[in-house]
Amino acid sequence: MNIDLSKFGRTVGKVVGIGDRKPHRSRFFIQRFWHIAALATMVGACSSPTPTNSPAATESPAAQATGNEFTVGMVIVGPKNDGGWNQAQYEGMEEVVKRVPGIKFEYVDKVNPADRPNVTGSQVADDLIAKGAKLIIFNSDDFKDDALTTAKKHPEISIIHASGDYAWKEGKNYKNQPNLFNIMGRMEFGKMIAGCSAALGTQTGKIGYLGPLINDETRRYASAAYQGAKYCWTNYLKKKPEDLKFKVTWIGFWFNIPGKTLDPTKVANDFYNGGYDVVMSGIDTPEAGIEGKKAAQAGKKVKYVHYDLKTGCELAPDICLGVPYYNWALPYTQAVKEIKDGGKVSEPFVWLGPNWKDINNPETSMIGFLPGNALGENKKFIDEFIKGMGDGSINLYKGPINFQDGTPYIKAGEVATDQQIWYLPQLLAGMEGPSK
Repeated sequence: MNIDLSKFGRTVGKVVGIGDRKPHRSRFFIQRFWHIAALATMVGACSSPTPTNSPAATESPAAQATGNEFTVGMVIVGPKNDGGWNQAQYEGMEEVVKRVPGIKFEYVDKVNPADRPNVTGSQVADDLIAKGAKLIIFNSDDFKDDALTTAKKHPEISIIHASGDYAWKEGKNYKNQPNLFNIMGRMEFGKMIAGCSAALGTQTGKIGYLGPLINDETRRYASAAYQGAKYCWTNYLKKKPEDLKFKVTWIGFWFNIPGKTLDPTKVANDFYNGGYDVVMSGIDTPEAGIEGKKAAQAGKKVKYVHYDLKTGCELAPDICLGVPYYNWALPYTQAVKEIKDGGKVSEPFVWLGPNWKDINNPETSMIGFLPGNALGENKKFIDEFIKGMGDGSINLYKGPINFQDGTPYIKAGEVATDQQIWYLPQLLAGMEGPSK
């Protein structure tokens, strides 16, 4: 199956760190009749061999395996090489195949309303199961209900939903479905570090945040970025909090859907042309970096912060302040081993945070942050900030914290609960941009 590289996309127990990725399904996912034969052909094409030097190669990493392998199927909302969320997920599973013997990996990518308007995630999962998959991973909140539907329809198959909260007994949306599990990273901390880097990099005091759709997850991520920016702006640069401008523009989805969303390229350029000299990405695709590079080549003094993928600074190394990223191989390896050996995971709900002693250790840390060249000497403040969050001397979830409308979020002296963090109903005071 050839991937159209002109399109990008993704739409992605034990509480140590969580997310929610659900757009307006009534708008985007129209249930239509889809012939099973056509769907099977599509799935087969996604795992068929293509030239290894082709940028459109979609062969599953274990496609050549034979015998009695344990097959893992992944339903991927965007292209596996999108430079962001989907690529991080795909590469995480590639690493699992290397680490766990006897694993065969099948996937279908670009399962989204722009690329496959007649296909639902649950239909794709049905076909992967028919081909022998014993574990299905849905990689986006956009598949929240598809994951639940598939789990109910196939109780003998283990279902992992990357993000979501249906398996969280202490959450608001718990579903007692024994074969459905949630895995997510506590990216709030990564976003705080990213926000700190943005504050350290801005010369104008104006930070633009390129946001996707609006939901609990995206509100808490954008708010975490602002909290990190505000802390480092005031504590390290010794500037007034009111002099920091932090604006969020939501495009309406995780990536560009022409005619449905704002164009992230235009939004990024509007920031760069409007005096926002740092743009942070909160979407799946790399427009913040791509357009930042163009602006810098045109003589503008701009910088950017990437998101999701460890290699994000490679887009434009000289103007990159850093990238918070997910290490999906860590939880996926553990889950695949447990399900392969015993049929279920030990913790149905996993929200993993950084290993504060070494946040970039791939063996121990789900959330990492790689500083960019554009930080320069200010990297010392990033190191200090990370150390402070790790030892508890810096806790940005300790009150008083107010919502955007001025009402209290966390009272003075109190610390936010996991539920308060996960289900964030508004942006925070000091931020510009809509909360709903």
